[in-house]
Amino acid sequence: MRRTLVAIGVITAVLSTSTAIASLHTPNLPGPSDWANRINNKWFPLLPGTVFTYAGKKDGKTGRDVLTVTHLHRTIEGAPATIIYDRLYLAGYLAERTTDWYAQDKQGNVWYLGESTATLNAQGKVLSTEGSWLAGVGGARAGIYMPAHPTPSTQGLQEYYLAGHAADQYKVLSLHAHASTPAASTSHALLTQETSMFEPGVLDHKLYIAGVGDVVEQSIKPGNETFTLVSVRHR
Repeated sequence: MRRTLVAIGVITAVLSTSTAIASLHTPNLPGPSDWANRINNKWFPLLPGTVFTYAGKKDGKTGRDVLTVTHLHRTIEGAPATIIYDRLYLAGYLAERTTDWYAQDKQGNVWYLGESTATLNAQGKVLSTEGSWLAGVGGARAGIYMPAHPTPSTQGLQEYYLAGHAADQYKVLSLHAHASTPAASTSHALLTQETSMFEPGVLDHKLYIAGVGDVVEQSIKPGNETFTLVSVRHR
């Protein structure tokens, strides 16, 4: 997702999805007393009341993506998960409606604990809930979405649910990437690539700015989706 104002070269050496999945694993969840009371990882802060707005295009349609960090929590596998509402509008209508759950351990790692997602048509009818999953249900396992101290070549599974087709993985490419957006700019952005075992021909890049979070998402292959952070509000 998310329109970008930065130029990112296509990575020529991409891990084979099957090989990468085989070599990665989702670590064991921390115990109930090992969770922090807020998500303040510098690369992916999710402070309650924050609203991130992105602008871009998907499938040839102009879009707006609004992420709202709520004050609500849900206990998942002993973790006090913060509830995030994600609403994607394409061509003026709500096209995707998602609720995400994240939590941070006391070491500073941000865990992804599940999502409930639905795609809708212009009339508001749900077309699919493909990709929905919840840690601990049906064999689904949480993964680390953002490590406390990412370094180049750091990689891992962010989610793992074979039955629901959710097995995204990330790899850190750089800590010194250039990012320029209406909301924030830097020459020291964190650049990651994301792939999925269910979409072996798909490659995405994401840029994160310290103290802000996710600022750019760009499809590299096939390259039909790109979104950029245009505003951050606190309410």
